[in-house]
Amino acid sequence: MFIARQEPFVCENCDKDVFPLKSGSYRNHCPYCLWSKHVDDKGPGDRASECEGLMKPIALDQNNKKGFIIIHKCEKCGKQISNKAAVDDDLISYEQII
Repeated sequence: MFIARQEPFVCENCDKDVFPLKSGSYRNHCPYCLWSKHVDDKGPGDRASECEGLMKPIALDQNNKKGFIIIHKCEKCGKQISNKAAVDDDLISYEQII
């Protein structure tokens, strides 16, 4: 189940303001440091996770149809989630993360 949410937020890793994408897609991670937050439980947008741990970008993959995919791992519970990279993500900073 996918619940569409276009919400601004302040990144809890780098403290930068993050704004919704204008392209009609949905953002779930910081475009500056690529970190995310474990807020969803059963599906994107449900905001039902009780964990709320920070999710570190641990890998970058490429998909022929979706483009770059960021693999996040929750630092609190260990859950891993794959997320499509956004057009304005600073993928160059990824090399500095790992």
